[in-house]
Amino acid sequence: MLELKDIYFKRDNKNILNGINLNIEEDSFVAITGPNGSGKSTLAKIIMGIEKPDSGQVVLDGIDITAKSINERAKMGIAFAFQQPVKFKGITVYDMIRLSSQKEITKKDACDILSMVGLCAKEYVDREINNSLSGGELKRIEIASVVARQSRLTVFDEPEAGIDLWSFQDLIKVFEKMRENIKGATVIISHQERILNIADEIILVKDGKIENSEKSDLIKSLAQNTFKCCKLQGGAENE
Repeated sequence: MLELKDIYFKRDNKNILNGINLNIEEDSFVAITGPNGSGKSTLAKIIMGIEKPDSGQVVLDGIDITAKSINERAKMGIAFAFQQPVKFKGITVYDMIRLSSQKEITKKDACDILSMVGLCAKEYVDREINNSLSGGELKRIEIASVVARQSRLTVFDEPEAGIDLWSFQDLIKVFEKMRENIKGATVIISHQERILNIADEIILVKDGKIENSEKSDLIKSLAQNTFKCCKLQGGAENE
């Protein structure tokens, strides 16, 4: 489906990606993880066309799309969900889902999609997308718009960013449901163990390169690092 060939990317004379080769298969659920600054978010943006590689190719179904714009890629079936969902003054949830679907849908259709992502449809379908919504609500509305679009490939850049623990737990349930019921490939940039656990494949990016490792070893290593980080933070707060 999607293939990245020898992707190199540099910013401010610093090498961010150093020869990335990656295949995303049809209807797969892939997690890309790695340390902060490893290049994983840059990789996601290159897939969408937000960033252009210095060299290498992005190939979709055998077609080189490296030079294609964000809009062109969207029309070809690639969608992108940002870390911080966009808010639009005067735009309702129904407007967002209808625009994302690129076809006329009824409010009942929109409500069915909202229910899929765990929102009480009647309470949200006519609400304006603004600061009255929590981070978790905005995330789920964004996912609903992605579901409505029915893209062949959807990329989520750290969807857990900026939401509380309870919203994160709900978010995991949404992704589990997406994995089971929605066709199309999903790529999630994350370092959260619960997201990695539901992935078909985990890609580890470190120092701008992909490192081979077994899924179980990766999850164990990341869990240990998270525990150490929390322990250090807790110690600092007690001092």
